[in-house]
Amino acid sequence: MKDFTQLIDLAAERVGGFVLDTSDDFFAEKENLIKPGRGIFIEDKYTDRGKWMDGWESRRKRTAGHDWCTLKLGLRGVIHGVDIDTNHFLGNHPPHASLEAACVQHSPLETDWHEILPKSPLAPGSQNLYPIESDQEWTHLRLHIYPDGGVARLKVYGEVKPDWTLVADNQIIDLVAVENGGRVICCNDMFFSSKDNLIMPGRGINMGDGWETKRRRGPGHDWSILKLGHAGFIEQVEVDTHHFKGNFPDRFSLESVFAPDAKDDDLEHLKWQLLIPETKLTAHQQHHFDQQLRHHDRVSHVRFNIFPDGGVSRLRLNGTIKAKKTK
Repeated sequence: MKDFTQLIDLAAERVGGFVLDTSDDFFAEKENLIKPGRGIFIEDKYTDRGKWMDGWESRRKRTAGHDWCTLKLGLRGVIHGVDIDTNHFLGNHPPHASLEAACVQHSPLETDWHEILPKSPLAPGSQNLYPIESDQEWTHLRLHIYPDGGVARLKVYGEVKPDWTLVADNQIIDLVAVENGGRVICCNDMFFSSKDNLIMPGRGINMGDGWETKRRRGPGHDWSILKLGHAGFIEQVEVDTHHFKGNFPDRFSLESVFAPDAKDDDLEHLKWQLLIPETKLTAHQQHHFDQQLRHHDRVSHVRFNIFPDGGVSRLRLNGTIKAKKTK
């Protein structure tokens, strides 16, 4: 497995993560754990309980035991690594932490927990990265800190594992959406904002919530390669340039391939088939394409080309996991 921090954060608020309960969050709210970024520090900001901190912080423990926080992952999946980030927590970080996980449909408080990270040291003001050696699928986590203190963010990196038995063969879904296991494998440039934003839920909230490349000063064009969560047949493509007004791509094209077992590093060298030829785009607009789609066999990956550069908020590939029967 490559750098696990390049995988999807299964616990993030933006993908539906939710903090359920905690033993104590006297100084700073438990909900901060799954917010974006690493947390900020405002030197002179205080509340009626003390210093304002952008994270989860419990009070100084004066009794036996330790503090904990339980959360529901936004996306069910296999966890490959975690980041227990103590950013800005210096004299008040926990010296150690551990993690338990569960896979349940209802309350995790009614099920058995399995330790996936034993009690491990935490450095102050740091990203504490730990690989997780487990192939099981999880839905809930419990973070233990010893004995008390503050954690800015908890990132839970892994692979989304949807339950495909719940999807009918002819049901139209977004085959590349993060919640359906889609991945943006690589791109040639993401100077201004991340490639992963292309497949996130909802529409972009601002220009930073999309994929944007630097201004191209030479020949060529920019591109990204995406893997569908489940190979299938695309019936409609949506390219959303929401918020991109003076910096949207002039045109785009889409190519496809069926190579579900191909290694990520080999994808650029495969024989790609044109799915949508170069087509004009406009600023700050949801574009829908179906008539432009060329006939195609099953698709596992697409290459999304933008000409010459610019920003796109979202890419949707709406289709079915099996070909529709013809009469």
